Amino acid sequence: MTSLLELKIYIKKFYIKNEVYISYAWKFLLALITICIINSKLGYMDSLKNFVIVLMASLLCSILTPNCIVFIAALFITGHLFELSSECALFALIVFVLMFLLYFRFSPKDTLAVLLTPLFFFMHIPYVMPLAMGLLGGPTSMVSVSFGLIISYMLAFFSKNSQSFGSEGVEEAANAFQSVITGLLGDKAMLVSIVAFSITIAIVYAIRRSSVDKSWKIAIIAGAVSLIMCTMIGDLIYDTQMSLGGVVVGTIISALLMFVVEFFAFNLDYSRTEKVQFEDDEYYYYVKAVPKVTVSTPERKVKKINRAMDQHR
Repeated sequence: MTSLLELKIYIKKFYIKNEVYISYAWKFLLALITICIINSKLGYMDSLKNFVIVLMASLLCSILTPNCIVFIAALFITGHLFELSSECALFALIVFVLMFLLYFRFSPKDTLAVLLTPLFFFMHIPYVMPLAMGLLGGPTSMVSVSFGLIISYMLAFFSKNSQSFGSEGVEEAANAFQSVITGLLGDKAMLVSIVAFSITIAIVYAIRRSSVDKSWKIAIIAGAVSLIMCTMIGDLIYDTQMSLGGVVVGTIISALLMFVVEFFAFNLDYSRTEKVQFEDDEYYYYVKAVPKVTVSTPERKVKKINRAMDQHR
């Protein structure tokens, strides 16, 4: 355990020392991975798949705010869908306008939730996000995670049904637009996932904010159980045909990853808990103080050898 705590301190010091460069690096990598996933799932416009365009867009995102990554990703998705069908592009544009209106209103700092949800979705472990946002975010993170899920299902839908679009004529266009709305909004698996993820975020957030010992660990376990239960209940009610085995395995993997996050973000020494009581003219205060786990890192000692004295001897 001591070696892990020392590693944590070294990583923290390294990040503080190189924060600017690390910030540029992770924004570049996140933008690059996001754009590559969009191009692999859609990829209808050849110019957007050009390596130079992808690299320039990723470099641009690295020097801008994280919210710009979401905007660039939206442009790439809309561009590919416009090449496929104007109706598909119109639907995506409506989704993105609603997303930006609600996202910037309720959770403008949850950029990573919007971007990482599709990434984990296509890695088959989207269950990381409700647990992570319940621990590190707040109730408003439901908005960001929900839109991340909508984008994930939207990419999967257009990737599977690309042959159904591209017809000419007003009537055909209207039918295509209606089929998009019916296909996405009628996706019961997406609706069940949104509800299950939102409930999980609320439960994890409520427990980790409580003053009970090991609240983060309890929150992770309770969130994992609630996520599995909500998904199973939704599958029984709406017959979503979701892989329940995949849900259980993915949730367990996600919970284990969250224990790693908990170690680096919220590692407390409950054996030294203190309860303090004091008062002022109007209130009595009852405070529970739990110290963080700390360890002193070994200092390097450099021994200097006087060469001149050695030669004299």
